[in-house]
Amino acid sequence: MRSLLMTLLLIIVAIVIYGSVTGGDDGMNRQLELSGHHMSDGIQRMSP
Repeated sequence: MRSLLMTLLLIIVAIVIYGSVTGGDDGMNRQLELSGHHMSDGIQRMSP
């Protein structure tokens, strides 16, 4: 029973950490979006 509880708590902590790293204003998803916009703007400014 104790090992099951520890396993569940570890899984919950891993999910919370993953959510905080990828979400939010400073998360990975937002950084990737900003990087994509920056690359897109650079490509659009190139003249053929």
